[in-house]
Amino acid sequence: MTKEEILEKIEKGRRFMHMADEDDPDYKTDQYSGVKQPPLFKDPVSDRIIALPTDFASLNLTGNLLEVINARSSHRVYTQENITMLELSFLLWCTQGVKGIRGKRYATLRTVPCGGARHEFETYLCIQYVEGLKPGYYHYLPQTHQLECLKETEDVKEFISVTEQRQDWACKASVVFYYSMVAYRAEWRYGIFTHRVALIDAGYVSENLYLASTALGLGSCAIGAISEKEANEAFGLDGNEEFIFLSHPVGTIQESDKQKELDFYAFVHDYDD
Repeated sequence: MTKEEILEKIEKGRRFMHMADEDDPDYKTDQYSGVKQPPLFKDPVSDRIIALPTDFASLNLTGNLLEVINARSSHRVYTQENITMLELSFLLWCTQGVKGIRGKRYATLRTVPCGGARHEFETYLCIQYVEGLKPGYYHYLPQTHQLECLKETEDVKEFISVTEQRQDWACKASVVFYYSMVAYRAEWRYGIFTHRVALIDAGYVSENLYLASTALGLGSCAIGAISEKEANEAFGLDGNEEFIFLSHPVGTIQESDKQKELDFYAFVHDYDD
């Protein structure tokens, strides 16, 4: 790639970040053109449905909100221990839990904000160390706060390594969250303006996962550099109407590994002031 091509791609990315006015004054999104809206949820594709516990009051959550915010950090060193089903349930509820329905079925009200309450994301999981669940691929059903098992497999470490582009520290996570975008769920309302806003919405989900993990005494680290093709294939996605675009490992941590965490940033000592 030439320097000119690189600069052109950078400029294209910058333009994408702008909320430019549409040139055509007659442009209407499908919602305002009277097109029927898409479903709020995906239907289950498996008959292996797992109910999730919701007695969150019994969790030993860490500190008040300020303490949790101050303690939040990216963690890449995990001890490969089990988390409980209740802890996993808490993480799922905090990031995509449904609190109510707006209107008859116009939109969902969830534990995270989202432009137009479209909530265009789906949560898939590669589970490795969760009490009561076998390793494999799962999908969260927010409408009923349940999991569906898509496939059990012992070979999850290789999948995590491949999809995280050989960032093998993620292979020690208890669970890796993979977020997909169901594109038309948001495009129906926002049309050509959808995709910039969707990336903003993704930040709300990821930050809630960081904070919920911290409150449980767990570590997490969002990853944007993923191998999308392999992830889409594993979760049965077509890669266009729905596609994985973000992952977020979560795992157990210990204080004695603090220096190992710092070692990830050893390269900064090579930089001059």
